[in-house]
Amino acid sequence: MEWSWHPVQLSLYVAVIATLIAFVLAILAAYRIAGGKVKGKAIVETIFFMPLVLPPTVIGFVLIIIFGSNSPVGRALEWMLGKTLLFTVSAAIIAAVVVAFPLMYQSIKTGFLSVDPNIIGAARVDGASNWKLLFLVIVPMSYRALLTAVILGITRSFGEFGATLMFAGNIPGRTQTIPTVIYLAIESGRTDIAWYYVLISISFSFILLLLINRTRQ
Repeated sequence: MEWSWHPVQLSLYVAVIATLIAFVLAILAAYRIAGGKVKGKAIVETIFFMPLVLPPTVIGFVLIIIFGSNSPVGRALEWMLGKTLLFTVSAAIIAAVVVAFPLMYQSIKTGFLSVDPNIIGAARVDGASNWKLLFLVIVPMSYRALLTAVILGITRSFGEFGATLMFAGNIPGRTQTIPTVIYLAIESGRTDIAWYYVLISISFSFILLLLINRTRQ
């Protein structure tokens, strides 16, 4: 019997998993970009930030093209997983990773750039490898920026709607998150249900944003 998700439960699960994935990707990307000269840096960062300005439907469409059954990537994943990625929890996670990554990347990169170059230089002189430099020097000294990135990632992933609706669908018990259940409730005239989930979403986002402000004090 397939697991049935409650919208709140699924939203939290997607937000946490997507944030963890985006966090790792953002750290590696920020370290590479902030750590030295990168060819085509402006183009690379423009691509990174595209999800911030593109309509969510465009992001969803691109994800369908990349991971759909008609693409090489989609066919390979379907062969490995035994099923299509579309309209699954994994699709919701991928959509959340895409929209959360830019915010997390920017916050982490800002934190990395704030580390004193003299400290980094001294660590290199002492023989620190790139990985030791990252995890033993730069990351600990950028913990506030990393914490902010995590909170922003969770908040953004938790509230993702457009790309998720197109890529993962709105299947009750399977891919229905809080934003999509609000959409369905309003569409069907159930404002009482919509208000219930709206208040949950507002409360959750308020608490996380309050944590961000506390970390900056």
